[in-house]
Amino acid sequence: MKHTFYYTIIIIAFLIAVAYSLYCYRQAQIYDKKMLAVISEESPLPKYHFALIGEEMDHDYWRLVGAGAKKAALKNDVFVEYEGPKRSNPEEQLKLLDMAIQAKVDGIIVQALNDNFTPLINKAVRAGIPVITIDTDAPESLRNAYIGTDNYLAGQLAGQTLVKDTGGKATIGIITGGLDNAYNQHQLRVQGFKDAIANVDGIKIIAIDESNLTRVQAEEKAYKMLIEHEDITAFYGTSSLDGIGIVAAARSLNKQDDLYVISFDALDENIELLNKGDINAIVAQQPFEMGEKSIELMLNLLKQRSISVVNHTNAAIIHRKDLEEVVEKKGNAHD
Repeated sequence: MKHTFYYTIIIIAFLIAVAYSLYCYRQAQIYDKKMLAVISEESPLPKYHFALIGEEMDHDYWRLVGAGAKKAALKNDVFVEYEGPKRSNPEEQLKLLDMAIQAKVDGIIVQALNDNFTPLINKAVRAGIPVITIDTDAPESLRNAYIGTDNYLAGQLAGQTLVKDTGGKATIGIITGGLDNAYNQHQLRVQGFKDAIANVDGIKIIAIDESNLTRVQAEEKAYKMLIEHEDITAFYGTSSLDGIGIVAAARSLNKQDDLYVISFDALDENIELLNKGDINAIVAQQPFEMGEKSIELMLNLLKQRSISVVNHTNAAIIHRKDLEEVVEKKGNAHD
């Protein structure tokens, strides 16, 4: 009876392993079919096939990353397989990363959301596939390069802006996308912000909570803060959805006119809130440039050219007075 139990466990484990292998093989075939589908019979196959794995396909920020990558791909004989979860889901990203390795693509560009990405990044590099992390770095992995915002300096920039805009007097609530590892961009943005305001006597942080990169949770956490801390006069949001959630919470409590709000990313909805005065300042990143330059970096790696391991794109503060110039630049981004 005991042996029968062990044999059963072994058989089940074997079947699971076979099923997973078939699944990976099938996904690798899907990658190849997608590549062939975009190439006409008259055209030669692209020289390189890259996998770009973002955080969230339905997010404007990641659409811009993808658009930048595809622009560079068109100019450089590259096919970019742009994939990601419909909604933020690190486990799904990890599966996509593993599939890209199984498909033996020529290069992988991936956002490394947490420490769980390190083993698979290392696996890819050891298999001869160069890896570039984008937006969120994994510096303890074997990744070949990183491209994205210097998130610590972006947090400092946010803190300095809040101090200047509020005259150095504010009681702050922070809503952050997540704090799950030391290299998470939100952790770095919070630390940079804290360091920037540390020596300002009239500024204090009274509460901090995570939105887990959803506007619903950003609103819920901001609402709770406003109820529990009636003396909050300012909010700092570290993701593109945090500002939207903060504004929604403030509106529901009729406090939108009493709060200073600074958040990240010059996406359409945030620009609209800035124009209305519901958001006071935005830390603007360069997602289109990140996507475009990630392809150029990967090509340089494959051609064995010298590159910088860490490649930072610019971050800048946008106020309402800057909107005309920002909208004009955004309209020309894809030209």
